[in-house]
Amino acid sequence: MHEVSREVTLQAQKEGIEQLFLVKPLLFSEKLLEGRLNQFKEADLIDSDHIFIDRGLPDVTAYMDYFDTHYPSMFDETCLENQYDKVFILPPWKEIYQSDNERYENFEEAKRISTYLYKTYERYGYKPVEVPKTSVQERTEFILNNI
Repeated sequence: MHEVSREVTLQAQKEGIEQLFLVKPLLFSEKLLEGRLNQFKEADLIDSDHIFIDRGLPDVTAYMDYFDTHYPSMFDETCLENQYDKVFILPPWKEIYQSDNERYENFEEAKRISTYLYKTYERYGYKPVEVPKTSVQERTEFILNNI
């Protein structure tokens, strides 16, 4: 499924806001939560045994917590009421990490954010499975074997 954060960022850039998350973090996060919730609901309608989503609802609050930005309780409620079956986390990997126009964090920031992701998913009752840093084929097999 598509990457919601990139869509929100690109739409804001079309409107003249280079980094909506930095300028209006709560607005960015509200749009992100809404987009990810829509994605969650759309995924539920797909007739397939397995659906993979790049980022989940709890990622929104993890980033907000990392940047020490307060958010309404409906963020937590949305994350608690809309649960994924399984969560895999691919930790930051220096050798393949790349920043771009939508991912502006450097590698060290990505590592710190990663700890917030783990804590946040656990706070919502998940037991995230860390995907090992191996070849694409091996990572794919690992995920499929751990569903």
